[in-house]
Amino acid sequence: QVQLVESGGGLVQAGGSLRLSCAASGSIASISRMAWYREAPGKQRELVAGIPSGGSTNYLDSVKGRFTISRDNARNTVNLQMNSLKPEDTAVYYCNADLSLVGIPRGTFRYWGRGTQVTVSS
Repeated sequence: QVQLVESGGGLVQAGGSLRLSCAASGSIASISRMAWYREAPGKQRELVAGIPSGGSTNYLDSVKGRFTISRDNARNTVNLQMNSLKPEDTAVYYCNADLSLVGIPRGTFRYWGRGTQVTVSS
């Protein structure tokens, strides 16, 4: 019943900006960590940015200074502001959440969104 739904992807020129959003819904008790991953053609999925419920954010080295991750705990939403986009950023971006479920107090589970395409042209 849990769903992660991404939005905000699209096609932009190099140097442009996009803002990705992901909203989690369902029988969620709490979310410990939310993150964005990406998967480019022919490459493995990689962590772009992560943000725990408490603690420091972390970023892939190649996006530091350009991307900013944030979350709204009241709305179970995570965002990724992407500035100064480069063609190398082209990928499918996936929202990820590690969460606990209502009625299952001892377990944590990893959920994934279906992904949103980001394409950066030269």
